[in-house]
Amino acid sequence: INAEYMGEEERQREREEQERLQQEALEKERKRKEKEEQIKRGERKSEKEKRTQATSDRKLLDLVASSQVSMDVLQQKMSSVDLEALEVKRKQIEAEKESRRLAHAERERVEQEEEMKRQKLASQQDENMRAPICCVLGHVDTGKTKLLDKIRRTNVQNGEAGGITQQIGASFFPIDTILSKTEGVNEELRLQYQIPGLLIIDTPGHEAFSNLRSRGSGLCDIAILVIDIMHSLEPQTRESIQLLRQRKTPFIVALNKVDRCLDWKPTPDSPFRKSFAAQEKYVQLEFETRTQGVINDLQQEGLNSCLYWKNKDFKKYVSLVPTSAITGEGIPDLLMLMVQLTQRHLQERITKKADQLDCVVLEVKVIEGLGYTIDVILVNGTLREGDEILLGGMHGPIETHIRALLTPHPLKEIRVKGEYLHHKEVHAAQGVKICATDLDQAVAGSHLLVKPPNCTEEQLEKLRDQVNVTKILNAIETTTVGVAVQASTLGSLEALLGFLKDCKPPIPVSMVNIGPIHKREVVRCSSILQGRNPEYAVILAFDVPISKEAKEIADKEGVKIFSADIIYHLFDAFTKYMEDFRKGVQEVNAGQAVFPVEMTVVPNCVFRAKDPIVLGVEVQCGVLKVGTPIFALQTDGNIFQVGKVASIEKDHKEIQQLRKKEQAAVKIVPKETTTTVGRHFLDTDVLYSYITRDSIDALKASFRDEVDTEGWKLVVKLKKILSIM
Repeated sequence: INAEYMGEEERQREREEQERLQQEALEKERKRKEKEEQIKRGERKSEKEKRTQATSDRKLLDLVASSQVSMDVLQQKMSSVDLEALEVKRKQIEAEKESRRLAHAERERVEQEEEMKRQKLASQQDENMRAPICCVLGHVDTGKTKLLDKIRRTNVQNGEAGGITQQIGASFFPIDTILSKTEGVNEELRLQYQIPGLLIIDTPGHEAFSNLRSRGSGLCDIAILVIDIMHSLEPQTRESIQLLRQRKTPFIVALNKVDRCLDWKPTPDSPFRKSFAAQEKYVQLEFETRTQGVINDLQQEGLNSCLYWKNKDFKKYVSLVPTSAITGEGIPDLLMLMVQLTQRHLQERITKKADQLDCVVLEVKVIEGLGYTIDVILVNGTLREGDEILLGGMHGPIETHIRALLTPHPLKEIRVKGEYLHHKEVHAAQGVKICATDLDQAVAGSHLLVKPPNCTEEQLEKLRDQVNVTKILNAIETTTVGVAVQASTLGSLEALLGFLKDCKPPIPVSMVNIGPIHKREVVRCSSILQGRNPEYAVILAFDVPISKEAKEIADKEGVKIFSADIIYHLFDAFTKYMEDFRKGVQEVNAGQAVFPVEMTVVPNCVFRAKDPIVLGVEVQCGVLKVGTPIFALQTDGNIFQVGKVASIEKDHKEIQQLRKKEQAAVKIVPKETTTTVGRHFLDTDVLYSYITRDSIDALKASFRDEVDTEGWKLVVKLKKILSIM
């Protein structure tokens, strides 16, 4: 009953709600129709008309406030004049005028100050100095690209004139841009800027650095070595240090990712010391601890280092500049220090040389509509459209004419049609793209020369020799036995050869080449397999493609090809291969190799005179191993082959070998079952290991490092006793 009553009550409420909604809808419809009738009769304005009238009134008020319309006109046009609103509007317009005037005056003041700074800079600058060239090196994921991007984009967003210019293969930073970014950090030093700017190579990494080469010496003036403060030195970091040492290039360490310290409070784009002072004590302590770890690791590499503001001797200590590629902290310090070091210590190096061209090929690229082009860094001198140039090619020197000298449009002209700007001539130092014929075989890392006017055939031949890649490769010192090395560029080849020479143990190189690996390289390498060192039938391919045919022949002939774009990876792969190869050879030679040993029988220690013979012995020289064949040298000089060592027991435990001055019981299985101690040989005779020519060769091939100098002297003695040639 209760359920029925509650159901009826619910239905009654629903009916009342429906009636209420219907009444509201009818009332809305009635008001809408009444409003439409009023609008038709002109008694009421529509919303659109109201908005139009309000807009018109505001315009009239603005005109009156600016004294462009009289009050009489305003009263005719408007139904009622709001004098208060009019006064407010007039004051507002006057304030805007004053604000515009002050802003214009401020702009003029700033422009005057900047002009004065430019004039001061121009007076300080030395016209004979070129922009120093800088490369960025470091391990993968240390933030090289982000750091470079942060440096390069310092002014890009503002698009201001005189900002960073993106060139082919490099970014040029004019000195006034550097000045504006280093003002905060340069207050103490009061450094005068003499260089025209900095030229930073865009592509970070080893290849760009390696390719900056000129007749064996690096064209890179200064380098930034990026180290992740959270991970300290990593494999590629050590490789970078080795490259820098080979080229004797001064460098600064960018101690990157300082913002990763726990609870670091960033101060975007500020000098580091200012940002560091704002951190909590425990954050500062973490930074100092991690920095000390990097200093210790660099010490192990033979480098003294310290934070740059503590560095009193830049020639003895490497400067550490803490930076963050994310927040921009420390970037001003880095730019200022590069300028300071190049001006103070590299003045002679960055001075322009009259009538001398230094130009190096960074990269060979195919550009749609232009064909094969080369990106070059012009370090010294001038290039002109129409110049006849010589550069290294895969199959000999390339001689061609410059058809076009190209650079990208500046940032402010980004909307200009066409991708590149054409130049009649370009001056050092900058990056430029060269269009010419016959560039498809050009070699990156080769030097570019300009043929002088009225050049004789003898002079031309000398120029050809300077860029002849084949002659450069032939001049590289190689060995008769060793691996084959193939690289993509001359610079990377030199870097790889330097690394292989300096690694421990050094890896011998028998053949070198540049470019992709084809069938002929594999066939040449396969000839090593028939020699005495088949383990060197290996091609180390550094950042080069391998043809399908070359891979098939290598698999068929048994030639190993190791390919990588990081030197350390190549070295690790080859080292592992050599270890595996030697283990395999050792297993084969283990039964054939005989270690040299000289031993005597301990007095009164003949425990068994017949098969099996058991003697107490003491090793005088070398090492006694289980399985070693033994002979006795009798007093009359005769040789008696005793047998093979079956086991060695010391302190009631079996052991596998016995070293010098150690004593143990030795069981020998005689060669002849009738052999007896005292009849065939005496316990006073000296016992030696019985070696042969083959056993010596096996010992040298697989166990050379396990035999000491005294042991090899014993081998020489045994060769004389046994008449082995």
